[in-house]
Amino acid sequence: MRHFLASRGFWLVLGLPLYYVLYQIGQVLWVRSSALGPDPAQALVTLLGEIALWMLILVLGVSPFRQLFHFKQLQRQRRAMGVACFGYALLHWIAYAALLLEWQWEALGEDLLERPYIIVGFLAGLILLAMAVTSNDWSVRRLSSRWKRLHRWGYLAAVLVVLHVFWIARSNYFEILVYALVVVGLLAARGSWFVKKMKAFKEI
Repeated sequence: MRHFLASRGFWLVLGLPLYYVLYQIGQVLWVRSSALGPDPAQALVTLLGEIALWMLILVLGVSPFRQLFHFKQLQRQRRAMGVACFGYALLHWIAYAALLLEWQWEALGEDLLERPYIIVGFLAGLILLAMAVTSNDWSVRRLSSRWKRLHRWGYLAAVLVVLHVFWIARSNYFEILVYALVVVGLLAARGSWFVKKMKAFKEI
């Protein structure tokens, strides 16, 4: 298990949601057009967004998991998980642009005015982009201590995405509540770790 987590084969696991998405697209195109519901385009955009959110939650959950169970091997694949998260977020945006906007960029301005939650989602996407671009050894050396500060913005991205999802919702808020509780839990875990570090620093 530890050897697998440290290998390139871990990318196959990160690709499992994509395989599922491709399967669903195949179902809609060749088997049953209602496989994704009455509005398959919207359903596909939503599905990719949810995958990106859960992937982000997994990325942010690596450090608390490592601290609780002293399982360091997963930490080595955190960068890969972060890049995969951005990849799914990018697919979410492409699906929105292609299936809902139909590449009509003039309609984007109207959407931004009528649906400001898109701006919130876009801001989260910019944070994920910055994190993905700097997920390499050169950036770690170049940015030094600023690299960690930059990647802590992932917590803000998670909050923005939850707000984005909450804004979209019309009636069923249970799933959003689950997302919010998970993100709050991660923030609390991060805060607890920070407090312990500060106490240890003062005792020196």
